[in-house]
Amino acid sequence: MSTESTTVRPTKKQRELLTFIETFIAANGYSPSYREIMKGLQYNSVATVSLHVNSLISRGHLLKRDHSARSLELVKPTVAASEPKIVLKQLRASEEKWLVEKVELFFKEVEKAPSVIEREIDKLYVLIGALKVLGLDGAASGFIARLSAIKKRREDNEYVV
Repeated sequence: MSTESTTVRPTKKQRELLTFIETFIAANGYSPSYREIMKGLQYNSVATVSLHVNSLISRGHLLKRDHSARSLELVKPTVAASEPKIVLKQLRASEEKWLVEKVELFFKEVEKAPSVIEREIDKLYVLIGALKVLGLDGAASGFIARLSAIKKRREDNEYVV
């Protein structure tokens, strides 16, 4: 029996996980750890990641080479993943760390401010976009949740009279 005949279509969450893993592998050359997946997809625990990964393995979408970290492989990468890609990520690890720390500083300043103006939110969007363009999707995902909280705080303050 072939793998395709036993493959069950992934759920929406499982497709998100497959896309995250595929993007991570394309950007880094190795698969993400469970903690990186947890942070990147904003799951609450590593157990949730494990549950989804094991389900994708049993459904025929993922392979785990052995019991070591970073051993996940996609059974059938998407067409887009198999096409040659332009490598946008041209940062060294030290530069990535520096950049993420700088974005963190901007976020902290806005989070500490007594009120938030729309222009500051726009700047944060640009910073998150820059992280994505540079291939730092995991870091960008972490900042998106914080940006949502900042936007909610701003909206809440607008309704206070």
